[in-house]
Amino acid sequence: MRFFARRLAFYAFAVWVALTLNFLLPRLMPGSPIGGVLQRLSPSQIQANPGIIKTYQALLGGGSGSIWHDYVVYLHRLAHLDFGVSTSNYPSHVSAVIGRVLPYSIFLVGVAFILSFVLGTAIGMVAAWRRGGGFDSVIVPVFMALSAFPAFFTGLVAVYVLGLKLHWFPIQHAYDSGLVPGFNWAFLTSALRHSELPILVIVAAYAGGWVLNMRTVMINTVGEDYVAMAHAKGLRDRRVMTRYAARNAILPPLNGFAAQFAGAVGGLVFIEYVFSYPGAGLTLQQAALGNDYPLTQALLLVFALCVIAANFVMDLLNVLLDPRVRTG
Repeated sequence: MRFFARRLAFYAFAVWVALTLNFLLPRLMPGSPIGGVLQRLSPSQIQANPGIIKTYQALLGGGSGSIWHDYVVYLHRLAHLDFGVSTSNYPSHVSAVIGRVLPYSIFLVGVAFILSFVLGTAIGMVAAWRRGGGFDSVIVPVFMALSAFPAFFTGLVAVYVLGLKLHWFPIQHAYDSGLVPGFNWAFLTSALRHSELPILVIVAAYAGGWVLNMRTVMINTVGEDYVAMAHAKGLRDRRVMTRYAARNAILPPLNGFAAQFAGAVGGLVFIEYVFSYPGAGLTLQQAALGNDYPLTQALLLVFALCVIAANFVMDLLNVLLDPRVRTG
C-alpha cells in the first residue's frame, strides 16, 4: 500500500508538471493566439466590430492580464473540463475537435504498438532459443535494419512503393471520400483499409527494438539453473521456452513499454503527416502552425497524460508480475 501511495504521489506531481509546461510552451512560441485569429479577419471586419479583440481574448482564456492570471484561468478551466474554443476551427469547441480526431489516433497507435510488442517479443524469444540458426541470422537483422530508419522515412518509402507503385494500400486520409463516419460496415471497412499501411509502418519502426531487447534478456535467462532443471525433468522445449525462460525474460522488455510508447506518441505527428491521416498528431501540427493555443494545449495535454498513464499502468503491472519491486 505504501508503494502504491508513493507512486500515486509521484504521478500526481508529474501531472502538475505536465499541466504547467503545457501552459508555458505555447506562449514561448512566436506570435500570439489573438494574432492568429486576426490574420483570418479582414480590416473591414475588425473596424466594424471594435470589441472583437476583447471577445476573442475572453474565449482564449486571458491575454489581457499577467501570465499568473492566465495560469489561474487556465487551471480553473481545466478543472471544469473547459478547453475553450478552437481558433482554427471557429466556432467549434476544442473538446469537439479532439473527440472527432482522437479515436483515429488511439486506434492507430494502440493496434500498431500492441502488434509491434507482441511480434517483437515473440521473434526475440524464438531467436534467442534458436540462436545461431537460420531464423536468428535472417529475421533479426531484417527487423533491426527496419528500426534503424526514422518512422517518417519508412512511411515515405512505403507510400511510394506499396501505395503509388504497387497500389496495394490507400496512401492518404482515414476513409474513402463520400463516406460519412459512423458505425456502419462501409465506413468501418474503409477505415480499416486506410489504417493498414500506417500500422505496418509503425510496426516496422518499433518491432526491432523489442526483438533485440527480448533476445538479449532471453539469452541470459536460458542459462539459468531453473531452465536446466526444467530440461532435466523431461519437459517439452516449447513449454520450457514459454513457461520458464520467457516468463521471466519478459519483465525487462515490459519495463521499457512505456518509454517506447512515449516515442510512438511523439512520432505520431510525422506518421499522420506523411499519410494525411486526420488524427490527433496531424491536428496538433496544424494547430501549432496556426497559433491555435487552446487546441494545441489540449492535444499536448492529452499526449502527456497518455504517456503518464502508460507509465503508471506499467508500474502496477510490475507489482503484479514481480512483487520484489515493492520492497525497492
